[in-house]
Amino acid sequence: MRIGIFGGTVNDGTIDDVVDEARQVEADGFASYWAPNIFGHDALTVLAIVGREVPRIELGTSVVPTYPRHPMAIAQQCLTVNAACGGRLTLGIGLSHKIVIENMMGMSYDKPIRHIRDYLSILGPLSRNEPVSYSGEAYTTFGAINAKGAPPFSTVVAALGPQMLKAAAELADGTLTWCTGPKTLGDYIVPTINAAAEAAERPAPRVIAALPVCVTSDMEAAKGRAAQVFEIYGSLPSYRAMLDREGAAGPEDIAITGSESEVVDRIRALADIGVTDFAAVEFPGNPDEAAATRAAVKDAME
Repeated sequence: MRIGIFGGTVNDGTIDDVVDEARQVEADGFASYWAPNIFGHDALTVLAIVGREVPRIELGTSVVPTYPRHPMAIAQQCLTVNAACGGRLTLGIGLSHKIVIENMMGMSYDKPIRHIRDYLSILGPLSRNEPVSYSGEAYTTFGAINAKGAPPFSTVVAALGPQMLKAAAELADGTLTWCTGPKTLGDYIVPTINAAAEAAERPAPRVIAALPVCVTSDMEAAKGRAAQVFEIYGSLPSYRAMLDREGAAGPEDIAITGSESEVVDRIRALADIGVTDFAAVEFPGNPDEAAATRAAVKDAME
């Protein structure tokens, strides 16, 4: 299982801060660095800069919402980023949430499965530097992109529902999950996407699981902090469904917390249920916890 770090400075820091964060992740020996695309800096633009400064690590988005960006436009941007970072980009995309797309952006969130299938049908050929000729209900696109020096890029989909997992298996390279606990990953996410890939005669998909992590001796304080920091995810329908399936009251119940050895063991156990990649979302309460958490996540790689 490959282990990476889910960064946070793209939203609360400067671009220099993001570069420094990614540089440290690479120096610590991790396989990947993931940048969310919420309401701070644009993740793809920042990763193009990171890619020129941080030379070896995989760079991924987690995730870019699809509705605001036409698939041909995002393909052009990703090919440009991939040219800048030497072919290390993995594009993580997702539907976002109805409250964001409709209430904030004033766009339609209608028929999300139709949307993602049309989207991936266009994005797929373009991501491989191939022309696209596709007529769908949500999108119709005929064209090609000629970005010299741009290698093909990989795409994973934030998929939780069965139809989204099927689309990710058939039309992308895997899935990236958040707020989805180990029971749900092992009993539902992994077997569902693997079965869909096998039925479509596709390669085994990546299953990239992101979870909160903190090494602590004060479990109650860590649980309370997780409940506060990640509170919003307990109320968004797609994540709420995964928490309910897990039997978790909120994100605090699926956070990986405890002593260093306990955290290491819980991270490593994810590989046994079919998780191919783990992205740690560190949430320490003080500098000592920060150092111990990073040390544990590093130890889990060994």
